[in-house]
Amino acid sequence: MPDSLLRQLAAAAPLQPLSFDWLAGTGVELAAWRLDLIDPQLSGNKWFKLVHHLETARSAGALGLLSLGGPHSNHLHALAAAGRRFGLRTVGLLRGEPQDTPTVRDLLEQGMTLHWLGYGGYRARHQAGFWAPWQARYPDHLCIPEGGGGLPGALGCAMLARTLGARVGELGWDDYHGCWLAVGSGTTLAGLVIGEAGRHPVYGALAGPGEHGVACEVARLLEEAGQADAGYRLVEACRQGFGRFDAQLAGFMREAERQGGVPLEPVYTAKALLALREWIAAGRFAAGSRLVFLHTGGLQGLRAAAGALAAF
Repeated sequence: MPDSLLRQLAAAAPLQPLSFDWLAGTGVELAAWRLDLIDPQLSGNKWFKLVHHLETARSAGALGLLSLGGPHSNHLHALAAAGRRFGLRTVGLLRGEPQDTPTVRDLLEQGMTLHWLGYGGYRARHQAGFWAPWQARYPDHLCIPEGGGGLPGALGCAMLARTLGARVGELGWDDYHGCWLAVGSGTTLAGLVIGEAGRHPVYGALAGPGEHGVACEVARLLEEAGQADAGYRLVEACRQGFGRFDAQLAGFMREAERQGGVPLEPVYTAKALLALREWIAAGRFAAGSRLVFLHTGGLQGLRAAAGALAAF
């Protein structure tokens, strides 16, 4: 059942050829795989990361789902929506002190119970025993890693790569030469590498400074999946910090929507596509290359950034 659903979702997301001014003369063909259009609440890569966790919860007879994220978390936003849709309680462990954000308001409206951990408490999430008190407090809830991660999340995303090869013919292509996407935790990247099994390279544009453990997490997931740690490359794309904006990024977002009809948000997708533009301009992809930009959604987060972006 999960794989059947994921195939349907991957088949439903349109592949959109892109014709930006900055592609002219490069000989590079680019298309966006619009996963952001799959579902208004479970958009982008969220269904793919959550579906196996949801199946585990169903099989175990769990009454709820418990996970972590920040006050703008796309993952918690999708988790709360999934909980309401499937009749499951949801609990969110949030980074920092209580805040009023559009995302937090949605979480509460969707019925999610929130616990604010502060910053030190949230940093402790990787320590042994972190989950024990929460599992004791919510014994009938399934604990889901931050961002919907872990091997179940990666295996859901593997279906994307397994579907893409059969769909690029819709673009008039006989093949493609790489997939480019924004990277947070590395779960979606690992899933694409698993699904590609070395057939095509995967490029992950880092939303945060440095690797922040992404390479280690991807390697761990690939090892769990029994696959060699190969077939991908991490690219710095954070532009001076996670969630930081600048005038160039704001202008690029407006240009992407005006020229290509592709809405972006500034934390993940805009930085990833801007990094791809810079790579193409630097000649890192040869003329004749055909690339797919994986739109991972997250547009709900644009609401909190609108004021800051308007200032540029």
